Amino acid sequence: MRTKLSTWAPGVGVLVAALAGCASHTPVLDSKFGAALSSAMVAQTIDADAGRKAAPVIGIDGDAAASSMERYKATFKSPPAPVNVFNIGVGSSTGGR
Repeated sequence: MRTKLSTWAPGVGVLVAALAGCASHTPVLDSKFGAALSSAMVAQTIDADAGRKAAPVIGIDGDAAASSMERYKATFKSPPAPVNVFNIGVGSSTGGR
């Protein structure tokens, strides 16, 4: 009878170790998973019902808005030239000679 127990013991030990790896060790942290994202989204929302309101946005007149939109659209026709950031400060002397 002792031989059967000695063959089962290692298998049971491996099974217990494998199942222990599946157990959650952080139940408190797991219960709060996603809370930071939710609170950040709430903090960034000024007016949650803004999409349901038909009132116009106050703060910019029509001419300024049209001019702003034309400048915005023009940036897609001819985007600004890229700036070579590797040349910034190259060749300038900061020493006291």
